[in-house]
Amino acid sequence: MDWFAYETMAQEKGYSAVCGIDEAGRGPLAGPVFAAAVILPYGKMIEGLNDSKKLSEKKREALFEIIKETAVSYSVGFATETEIDEINILQATFLAMKRACDGLAVRPDLALVDGNRMPRLGVAAHTIIKGDALSASIAAASILAKVSRDRLMVEIDQIYPQYQFAKHKGYGTALHTELLKEYGPCPIHRKTFLKKILGVGVHE
Repeated sequence: MDWFAYETMAQEKGYSAVCGIDEAGRGPLAGPVFAAAVILPYGKMIEGLNDSKKLSEKKREALFEIIKETAVSYSVGFATETEIDEINILQATFLAMKRACDGLAVRPDLALVDGNRMPRLGVAAHTIIKGDALSASIAAASILAKVSRDRLMVEIDQIYPQYQFAKHKGYGTALHTELLKEYGPCPIHRKTFLKKILGVGVHE
């Protein structure tokens, strides 16, 4: 497949700085949602690049450094668990994407966004369903977002070791659910995500 098909179409339409945007961490019960924006040198393929979900942790970590070294510009943004509770996960994801896009040192004139929902980025944008498996720029963004979030959750594990965040990264695994019921929520849990697990009264 041509990993730069979408970027090529954008170039042919006159766009010169095309960034890929993807998120990580919409589903977890705890921690921020992350997003990354990446502008790759046009046509410069990074060996082993793929959708972050299809790569091992070791491979993602290696590609994380290569992408940062190769990119024309990259940026990582996030929205906190408090923001997620206040404005909902979809809007918080859009906020993280906007922050990532705004953080680019090179202003993009087009953003390729993973998924089918369009955030307001302040630049022209095009959504691509399963874009992290179709576009090099989006795949690179998916890796930066995923690794950045995972690293933060490992750090948070040091603060709240009883929840074992380093193992599950905040996702609703059987282990996490069991520990949540035992210890109750901590400050980085998304209160609006816990109603089914802990019942009503989570906000108090």
